[in-house]
Amino acid sequence: MSTSEFDALNRQHALPGKLAFGPGPGGLAVAVVNNSHASAIIALQGAHVMTWTPHGQQPVIWLSRAAAFAPGKSIRGGVPICWPWFGPHPSDAKLPGHGFARTVPWEVVESRSLRDDRTVLVLRLAETEATRKQWPHATPVEAHITVGTTLEMELVTHNNGSAPVTIGDALHTYFEVSDIREVKIHGLGGCPYLDKVDGGSRKQQQGPVTIGSEVDRVYLDSTADCLIEDPRWRRRIRVSKRGSRSSVVWNPWTEKAAKMGDFGTRGYLNMVCVESTNAAEDVVNIGPGGEHRLWVRYAVEPLS
Repeated sequence: MSTSEFDALNRQHALPGKLAFGPGPGGLAVAVVNNSHASAIIALQGAHVMTWTPHGQQPVIWLSRAAAFAPGKSIRGGVPICWPWFGPHPSDAKLPGHGFARTVPWEVVESRSLRDDRTVLVLRLAETEATRKQWPHATPVEAHITVGTTLEMELVTHNNGSAPVTIGDALHTYFEVSDIREVKIHGLGGCPYLDKVDGGSRKQQQGPVTIGSEVDRVYLDSTADCLIEDPRWRRRIRVSKRGSRSSVVWNPWTEKAAKMGDFGTRGYLNMVCVESTNAAEDVVNIGPGGEHRLWVRYAVEPLS
């Protein structure tokens, strides 16, 4: 994006002292939020929330120190948006895993400050010939991001076509933790899950989730809040959601993280993905003229 394009974007959508647009890592265009509650950086490529830190807190969203930033490349960390499918494409293995939304430009639709000084940014996926070749459906999608003492995100998919459309989607959030080996994730007890590390076998969660090796699980019938309990930092991160009946918990652990090349030496110890999804048996059918809303809220609470 050129200097003149940034100038035009700031004239139309900047909020003095709260929100500004400019070049970020690797030259990617970013929105920088800094209000009385929190700071955040959002890449316009992918509508990708890269960081969110409430004032006085440790960072809540993990961004790899070894992340690569380049046009058309996914960013390791933050909140990648998986859309319009989750995981491999159901019928064409040549198409990118988790869809294309996280690696293409999004347009700024709206920005505003709320009365309580939270900052709202609305982005819309920019359709191109390339995106239409991968997804030939009239389904415009927007990301509504609200930055405050909590972080709220809503992924809104409309079906403007004349036939039903089936989508999968996810907010693939990487959360920052002090040491994953000490963390417990509550809220998934009793849920069945597909264990992708064990060939997709179906199992049942007993008690809180703990991680001491590679974990890649799709939890089904999951609607309750998830709580990421971090005793070293004396906090828990509450993940609340609507429009989702599945959740993914993921940590690549040592060997897979090393093969990926953008985790850093020990980055996997300081992150866990707890993803609000419509995946596996939980894909969504949107009728003509309908819409689907995937909403999440992240909040930091003290551990008593």
